[in-house]
Amino acid sequence: MKTPRYTALVETLPASVPFVGPEAQERARGAAFVARIGANESVFGPSPHAIAAMQKAAGEAWMYGDPELYDLREAIATHHGVTRANVVVGEGIDGLLGYLVRLLIAPGDAVVTSDGAYPTFNYHVTGFGGVLHKVAYAGDHEDPEALLAKARAVDAKLIYFANPDNPMGSWHDAAIVQRMIDALPDGAVLALDEAYADTAPDGAIPPLDMTHPRVIRLRTFSKAYGLAGLRVGYGLAHVDFANAFNKIRHHFGMGRVAQAAALAALGDQDHLRATVAGIAEARAAIAAIARDNGLVPLPSATNFVTIDCGRDGAFARAVLAGLVARGIFVRMPFTPPQDRCIRVSAGTPADLAAFAAALPVALAEASLTAS
Repeated sequence: MKTPRYTALVETLPASVPFVGPEAQERARGAAFVARIGANESVFGPSPHAIAAMQKAAGEAWMYGDPELYDLREAIATHHGVTRANVVVGEGIDGLLGYLVRLLIAPGDAVVTSDGAYPTFNYHVTGFGGVLHKVAYAGDHEDPEALLAKARAVDAKLIYFANPDNPMGSWHDAAIVQRMIDALPDGAVLALDEAYADTAPDGAIPPLDMTHPRVIRLRTFSKAYGLAGLRVGYGLAHVDFANAFNKIRHHFGMGRVAQAAALAALGDQDHLRATVAGIAEARAAIAAIARDNGLVPLPSATNFVTIDCGRDGAFARAVLAGLVARGIFVRMPFTPPQDRCIRVSAGTPADLAAFAAALPVALAEASLTAS
């Protein structure tokens, strides 16, 4: 036999990635983007303390990182008022979702999510042979009641729910989220993705409760902390649930430089507050640009603004293509009817000025194409 003997499951899967990176798009267009405002990264950058920690740790990169992530887990636990045993750290929320699915999902097991929600979660479920059951958004919000009803109907082992939500930027208040937790069906685990908790308004995030055995709260250093390039995420869960990750996680997956940077970033809450303020200013500027062009910016609790282009997905894709052609990297939701929108990340004043200049031209071209 001349080829590897892939598993039957792998033979059925396409070789793909959930997102096409801006670097791939730059290679395809033969030019760099003028404004990189599509991946929900933080243009405000990491804390100076985190940069200094990375510089120091760079000279120690010949050593593996602590496989127990003791100091970082201790600091996260102190920050949130939980115990170190409640904390699991991984290679971003993406990595933790992969571990979570590996822990729970065997081929044929039912998993529930929203149609159009974070596609990397679906990628992991499919890769481990799970069966995805999707429910529709309700008014550009994920629908907790529909998710629970579907989970009961299919005896789901895992439910994915993001609050605040990507790609729409919408959110539910804490009481609604808590009711969802309280009504979780027997045997189902809730993966509560709180990647945007740091930018959420007061009253959106329910208090942490580490006593529930089947809820994991997922957080990240990739957004407001500005460390997307290092891939550091963490989960907060019941001690037994968190400890189960030690059975299958990559114990040396979190490098020494990443651990040092995250620890220093967590310690600089002044920088985090300044970043959140900058994000709020950028959201207001993006919303104003949208309104100036006759478009509707959706309310956002994240570091991006989703803009309703007012027509269908084909029109929004044409607008997106026009922006990309002018060096503005943005993205859009994949699934109707949310695909009538484009999604613009918080940027610098220069980024947003470039977006403001390109948007009316892209809209005019898209209107000609549509007509």
